[in-house]
Amino acid sequence: MDEKQQNANHRIVMHNRNECQMTGVRDVISFTAEEALLETEMGILQIKGQNLHMSRLTLEKEEIDIDGEIVSMVYSSAQHYNKPGESFLKRIFR
Repeated sequence: MDEKQQNANHRIVMHNRNECQMTGVRDVISFTAEEALLETEMGILQIKGQNLHMSRLTLEKEEIDIDGEIVSMVYSSAQHYNKPGESFLKRIFR
């Protein structure tokens, strides 16, 4: 296990379902006003809502802040997005 995996830290702080600060975000796969798809230390995180806005993104520190009405947050493993015979973009934009 490399040093980065040993020090993995994923944290979510949400205020009134309107503001969310996260650490442990490795990449932003996609982001719209209705949905954010993030690669985190703990797997793929799908955030659904309305008027979502990325107010801060610092991938070097693995941090992101999201504003807007957050309706749901769902984790899945990266394997869920790795079905054979399907392109990565096709799996994301079903």
